[in-house]
Parts: sequence; C-alpha cells; structure tokens
Amino acid sequence: MKDSITDFKAVVIGGSAGGVEALAVIISALPANFALPILVVQHLHQSDNGSFSAHIARMTHLPVSEPCDKERIECGHVYTAPANYHMLANRDWTISLSVDERVNWSRPSIDVLFESAAWAWEKSVIAILLSGANYDGTKGLSAIREAGGLTIAQSPASTEFPVMPRSAINAGVVDQVLSVADIARLLARLGVKEKRITDHSSRELRLSGRLMNEGGR
Repeated sequence: MKDSITDFKAVVIGGSAGGVEALAVIISALPANFALPILVVQHLHQSDNGSFSAHIARMTHLPVSEPCDKERIECGHVYTAPANYHMLANRDWTISLSVDERVNWSRPSIDVLFESAAWAWEKSVIAILLSGANYDGTKGLSAIREAGGLTIAQSPASTEFPVMPRSAINAGVVDQVLSVADIARLLARLGVKEKRITDHSSRELRLSGRLMNEGGR
C-alpha cells in the first residue's frame, strides 16, 4: 500500500520554437537543492551537436547532460534529448533513446517523452508544455493527465509561438496555464527536497488552476 503522502518523482518539459528562451527562464530560477530529475525535449536542428545542452547548463546550478541509452536517471539532474533521437523514461528509472520514425514531424518528439513518463511515473509526474508552432505535446499531456499527473502549459500570451500550448489548452488536457516565471516558482516550491505534496494538495492545485483559467477568459 502506498504512503498517504506522495511526492512528485519527475518533471518532463517540451518546447519547440521559442521554447529555448522559456526553458532558460525556468531552469535558471531553480535552486541548487531542486530534487527532481528533469527530462527535456526541445525540437532541435538535426545538426545540433550538444550545443543546446551546453547552453542550458550555463543557465543553472543543476547538472545538465545529453543522456546515453539506458542511462540511470538521477534526482536533481537535467537531461536534454539529443538531436535525432526520441527520449523515453522507463519504470526502472533509466532513459531509452530511439531512432523510430518521427512523431509530429519531430525526433525527438514531446509526445513520445510525455507518454513514456505517464507510463513510468503515472500520477507522480509534472509535465510542462512551452512555446511552439506545431501540435506536438497535446497527446502526451492527455496521457499524463489521464494517469493523474499535473499538466501545465505556458500561457499563450507569453509565448513567441502560441500554437503548441494553445492546442493542449483547447483539447482540455491542461491543469494550469502559467507564465514561465510562475512555472519556475511552482517548480521551485514543489521540487525542493523538503517539500512534499499530498494527493489532496494535487487536486487543489488543479482546481485552483482551472478557476484561474476560467476567470481569465
């Protein structure tokens, strides 16, 4: 039987056009004692040779790297999907890399990461969808929401390219719509080692987010 208090176990983030800038704001605001692993899929040019990961590493106190296939997932570590590879989370806390066909014209694909995270961590994952110009991420957010995880979209008004978060919002699969600054504050509150969150608190987060969204329409 599970403990009555359930920690979030991981964070997954997806971005496309405009996502690098949004991710930099979020990552740079996280404290050095941030305790959750963060898996990131950013749509990259196929010639990227690790420069995106190196750029993000300069923005944060946390260790950042492109993972190898079957690499063990460590808490407080940021993993960025390498160009031309899908990145998946496994239940045994390892990462898989795949060269399967593109999904939503993308490899790495946000949907692939998010759907694997829903399977691996179920209700204990936080998923964040950032700026982008296609529809990648909507299906994956739906899977995470169905599993009981917390789903967040960058507010379209704060994005360079609102298509991607707006698609997820319109599909009804987003619990909270937040600016990148508010996303960073929420993660910092939920992800530091001393903080724990109950299922009841998780439901309150979703309800408050929906009320805020409805009030802003």
